Formats: sequence, structure tokens, C-alpha cells
Amino acid sequence: MLSGITVIQGEDALQHYQFNTNVAKHYFCSICGIYTHHQRRSFPNQYGYNVGCLEGINPFYLEPVPLNDGVNHPADRTQ
Repeated sequence: MLSGITVIQGEDALQHYQFNTNVAKHYFCSICGIYTHHQRRSFPNQYGYNVGCLEGINPFYLEPVPLNDGVNHPADRTQ
């Protein structure tokens, strides 16, 4: 993993998968299946993360919370 993120609980339960270009690494909990974070394909030096997994953050109080539908990746869009 990159050094910019710290998993404070449950790291032993994290698994990851890669597909297509094998650049992005998608992490999820092997027990409950929740997506926790990913090393991005479009910017491999950055993470995307599930704000619901951040300690002390209530995502319902954030506005706006960007949503990703899991199908339309920003790097797939043609200009």
C-alpha cells in the first residue's frame, strides 16, 4: 500500500483485486465485502476511499459527497 493511508483496524481482513490494466488496486473487507479504498488507475500515486470507513467522519454530514457508480470510470471518458 501507499504510505498516505493508515489502516487502524482490520488490516488482516483486507484483500485486494486488480483487473484490466492491473494498475488500480481495489481493497475490500474479506469478511463483510465492503469496499474500503483503492489505489487509483488514473492517478496511481493517489487513493480513492470510502468516506464511510474513515474514523470520526459521518458521511451524511458532508456536502456534497461525490458518488461513483462503479461503471463509468473518469479515465474512460473521451474528450
